[in-house]
Amino acid sequence: MAPRQEAPYTHGTIPGTAVVLVNLGTPEAPTAAAVRPYLKQFLSDPRVVEIPKLAWWPILHGLVLPFRSSRSAAKYASIWSKEGSPLKVHTERQAALLQDALGKRGHGIEVVHAMRYGKPSVPEVLDRLRAKGCDRILVLPAYPQYSGTTTASVFDAVFAHFARVRNVPELRMVKHYHDDDGYIHALKQSVLGHWEQHGRPDRLVLSFHGVPRRTLTLGDPYHCECHKTARLLAEQLRLSADQCLVTFQSRFGKAEWLQPYTAPTLQQLARDGVSRVDVMCPGFIGDCLETLEEIGIEARHDFLAAGGKEFHYIPCLNESADWIGALAEIAEQHLVGWPTLSTPHSREDAQREAENARQRALQLGADK
Repeated sequence: MAPRQEAPYTHGTIPGTAVVLVNLGTPEAPTAAAVRPYLKQFLSDPRVVEIPKLAWWPILHGLVLPFRSSRSAAKYASIWSKEGSPLKVHTERQAALLQDALGKRGHGIEVVHAMRYGKPSVPEVLDRLRAKGCDRILVLPAYPQYSGTTTASVFDAVFAHFARVRNVPELRMVKHYHDDDGYIHALKQSVLGHWEQHGRPDRLVLSFHGVPRRTLTLGDPYHCECHKTARLLAEQLRLSADQCLVTFQSRFGKAEWLQPYTAPTLQQLARDGVSRVDVMCPGFIGDCLETLEEIGIEARHDFLAAGGKEFHYIPCLNESADWIGALAEIAEQHLVGWPTLSTPHSREDAQREAENARQRALQLGADK
């Protein structure tokens, strides 16, 4: 496919820098009609479902979409807020707060958010940034732990978009930050803040989103990165292996996924006489369907129905000050070398250079 024609170049324009915070996505409404196209896009991604298209397409369109859309819509309806989807709300707020935090550190950049599936789409956001003159773009996925099913899919969307662009900007990708000091500290403070208000549990369960087990055997580092996050957090909280457990949620289909599974683990803890559990989802930086409904409602029911006495869900990092500071630090580390610092002196130099470039362009035109 041939690259698209570029807009006319304007001499003297100061190239801009942008950070794009990319999250998974969400349907636009908690209805089957809105969920269906979202699920179709999500489950059509070969990074998410590694089944040959000829075999998967009849299953997707004949079984999954007709039946799963309504069930998923009901789940979304149970956690939908007046402002809309929690994932959308938190991602928008995080992007705005990240821009503010980086601005206070002296960076003159634009921070926007995009969704891998749904709106605003990655291509739509990247086109908008290019139209604004952003020639340096940092892509920051909202996934602390790298996985081919999530982070790599974001990279695919970015590369596919720019495969059709003639004048490609400088691109940088944040692969992961599962062991970042600021991220671990923010998790620690979140747990300690919850415990200060509600007391300590018998067990802390760290539930990560699941992926098929075959991805581990094929070399995906996700499983290892989840366990490293858990180990570092447990060390900060001074918890033993018996006090802090790692589980995986959100299974789909009949294949084996990463274990131990969250729901059966909680049920077994209750049957073993564990009175109170606290569950946290470190793999999500903002609350969403998988945390608020799957853990906050379903997992709570599983534990209590099996004989547990007290269940606490510890919210995601969302817009906590510790997390926004850590996110700014992560972004800043990857911005090193780009001229983003907007001190008065640097702005004057950039404006002077832009004016000089404009004058040179005019002079060249006159000479011709």
